[in-house]
Amino acid sequence: MMKDGVRPPAAQIPGLRKRFWTQARVTPVAGGGFGVELDGRGIRLPGGTALVVHSAALADAIAAEWARAGGEKGGNFTPDDLPMTRIAGTMIERVAPDPAAQVTALLQYVDGELLCYRADYPAQLRTRQHEQWDPQLAWLRARHGIDMAVTTGVMPLVQPAGVHAAWRAIVDAQDNATLAALGVMVPAMKSIVLGLAVVTGALSAAKAAEIATVDERTQMDIWGRDARQVAALEVLAAEVADAARFLQLCHAAD
Repeated sequence: MMKDGVRPPAAQIPGLRKRFWTQARVTPVAGGGFGVELDGRGIRLPGGTALVVHSAALADAIAAEWARAGGEKGGNFTPDDLPMTRIAGTMIERVAPDPAAQVTALLQYVDGELLCYRADYPAQLRTRQHEQWDPQLAWLRARHGIDMAVTTGVMPLVQPAGVHAAWRAIVDAQDNATLAALGVMVPAMKSIVLGLAVVTGALSAAKAAEIATVDERTQMDIWGRDARQVAALEVLAAEVADAARFLQLCHAAD
């Protein structure tokens, strides 16, 4: 992360690695699927599992990001340069072996749903939350039959049992790729509602990220632009966009 326009020394960049390969290419895998080879050697994930995906489009995207990472052999790169690989790895090594654990983790955001916690001041923020968040909760009611309670302030809000049951049914029905994408989007935006809207095509990733950051953007409008806050919002938007692209690539052949 750059600070005040100055790149930190290499030793201070988290996860910095050296590129050790020249060529990245997609290879069909016996039994089905596609792997990515670096100079003829297949990529293995942190847990030791071979990186194999069932979408040719996703495999192409993974190979392309490895081809770019570091620029050339000996160059520096970080995991941030490999978003499709990172999400695919989560899907393969964490979600696929135990989807129920991912479902449980996502459902923890139901009671903490961002759109259900409203400010009572300043008036500008209160108005923007109403204008941008109410339509998303209305969509949820109309499309999925879920009527979430809304509160003012920060005191914990426990949603009704029926709301939890309805959310469980929705999340349980998702495939591994969607669960992996939601596992990026929902924590980033602190909103399972916006995550669902993106993966079902009701919102674009960019629009969802904009709606999720009403508070931060309003505070900057009132108090002035903050470089660190701007950078954080850019990271959030990129994470949501990466997850949406990953899901699109996974389902490209569907």
